[in-house]
Amino acid sequence: MNDTIAYYNQNAENFVSGTLHADMSENQSRFLRHVKPGGRILDAGCGSGRDTIAFLKAGFQADAFDASEEICRLAAENTGIPVACKRFEELSGEAEYDGIWACASLLHVKAENLPDVMMRLKRLLKPEGILYASFKEGSTERVKEGRFFHDMTAESLRALFEQTGLTVLESFFSRDVREGRNNENWVNIIGKKTG
Repeated sequence: MNDTIAYYNQNAENFVSGTLHADMSENQSRFLRHVKPGGRILDAGCGSGRDTIAFLKAGFQADAFDASEEICRLAAENTGIPVACKRFEELSGEAEYDGIWACASLLHVKAENLPDVMMRLKRLLKPEGILYASFKEGSTERVKEGRFFHDMTAESLRALFEQTGLTVLESFFSRDVREGRNNENWVNIIGKKTG
């Protein structure tokens, strides 16, 4: 994980410029229609801050964090709100959020740490709170260009949510919306805290 954070610190400007204007409106809409209007959302692993901006514009309250110091600095500039610098494994708190958005961020968490991280996220949700997550489609753990990735299938992601005690509302596939990346498949899931 430290190597992954170092990658983002060293490549923050390029990463942010390449993702800030990617059109995630379809996935955002699918998530937001389940979240209480005007509710509080946590952008977990916020990257450029693109999605935080969309949530704020849609009338929601939003908090954001990322593990990379440089990404946090740029995201704070882009969003106009403070962005906390922390890792998923450091999350704590209970029943604070109506929705948590983890877009292409949990994929940097090792499989052995995911169950604990998922429980941390679940605890942060209010009753009936909504969690969105997306992973690159696959079934391997790998390192690419210095970054660690944990890929998931639709089946393994659904099982992860169910093991966490989240009721799956939607599971769907999407193509990468970044320029030149539309051959990459993503698996997306939306779940509700019901227990």
